[in-house]
Amino acid sequence: MGKIIVAGIGPGSKEDITPAVLDAVQQADCIVGYKYYFQFVEPYVKEGCECIDTGMKRERERAEQAFRLAEQGKTVVVISSGDAGIYGMGPLIYEMQHERCSVDGDSVAVSIEVLPGISAFQKAASLLGAPIGHDLCIISLSDLMTPWELIERRIKAAASGDFVTAVYNPKSHGRYWQLYRLVELFLQVRSPETPVGYVRQAGRDDQEIKVTTLAQFDPEDIDMFTVVLIGNSQSYIADGKIITPRGYYREETVADVKPGQQIMMESFRTIKSELKRQDYPLDHLWALLHAIHTTADFDMQRILYTDAGAVETLYNKVKNGTLKTIITDVTMVTSGIRKGALQRLGIETKCYLGDPRVAEMTAQQSLTSHPSPLTSEKITRTQAGIRLAVEEHPDALFAFGNAPTALMELCDLIRKGKARPAGIIAAPVGFVHVRESKHMVKPFRDIPKIIVEGRKGGSNLAATLCNAILTFDDAAQLKPGRDL
Repeated sequence: MGKIIVAGIGPGSKEDITPAVLDAVQQADCIVGYKYYFQFVEPYVKEGCECIDTGMKRERERAEQAFRLAEQGKTVVVISSGDAGIYGMGPLIYEMQHERCSVDGDSVAVSIEVLPGISAFQKAASLLGAPIGHDLCIISLSDLMTPWELIERRIKAAASGDFVTAVYNPKSHGRYWQLYRLVELFLQVRSPETPVGYVRQAGRDDQEIKVTTLAQFDPEDIDMFTVVLIGNSQSYIADGKIITPRGYYREETVADVKPGQQIMMESFRTIKSELKRQDYPLDHLWALLHAIHTTADFDMQRILYTDAGAVETLYNKVKNGTLKTIITDVTMVTSGIRKGALQRLGIETKCYLGDPRVAEMTAQQSLTSHPSPLTSEKITRTQAGIRLAVEEHPDALFAFGNAPTALMELCDLIRKGKARPAGIIAAPVGFVHVRESKHMVKPFRDIPKIIVEGRKGGSNLAATLCNAILTFDDAAQLKPGRDL
């Protein structure tokens, strides 16, 4: 009985051919393959072994030739570059055996063995550092046997799924635009700083290695002999190498993290991976992650507004001691601000809603002498609370999660020159005057602002946005929750 051995000969250097493949080549009666690859196994071929070249793009003829020879009782080695099962001859050989047996039940039995080889993406990865340390996928851009529509769906899935992605057959003389389209699709959901590495002729004499980013990647540098590797959202470049963390180092370094913080860290990583964009500025991203974590509402991507650098600016004010007080419109906001963070940073929170003077103001004070932006009769308790807060802490951070009237009162006092807040968190929730109150905040360009647009908001959102400010020094490491 004859035998077909489908052998992956690796990417192109003798050091990358496995001992099992070399042994098979040395025992072969016939070797079938594309002539370009014979040069890599020629030194190991035994005397009298027939080497048969079927030409480029003649894979089916190659397989048929292998079966004819094996049916004569010969040991035939069919060689593929890289791994024979990855865009190689392995699947075709098995398909053909199934077809031949189905058509001709009397067909001479041929045994098949597949020997794995080092794939081009593995060799390229080793030269680029450690880019495939986590979940990955491989996509071929060749549309000779796969419709482009299907390839594009797979590209979108890989990009949105945050897979490390190896790209085979990225470009040829006839396929010049597909790689440009892949980059365009990845940039829709991945950060421009996503690491990209590519290797031309991996393992061969004219090997070329390049590390860059998705934004700087130039498809014109690529040809059919190149393998491209795109990192995931956790990948980074260090000392010219791409590293994709698997998690072992993180597990060792956070061994003392409490369960609550660990859950929050995992939640933030999950949220980040599911964002429509990966290129948010860090301080906006930090606020956004807090907002989504608190609400489980990804609509925050659309409605959360921050002034450029607002979170970082306010954190720096906390650090340098110029921001010492946070004023809230209702006690629920105060309750949601992490006590550990406040204590660690020496910050005081105050809500004047329960102050006896508020009850007195709302019961006795008409608006004749203190006109309100909303009503011609009585002021609300939250409005009165903001008036008292401004008298005692005009330069505090003001956080609103409930009362649009209180936010509008602050805006009126700012316009009158009675307040100059360190910053404003505008997240009142509701249906009456809510949108208007947020619009009133925006003209104060010299005051850092964080705004939840539209009707949505709430005390929990206002509190979590305060927490984002107080913990901004944890943002770069994506390590929330130390003050839980």
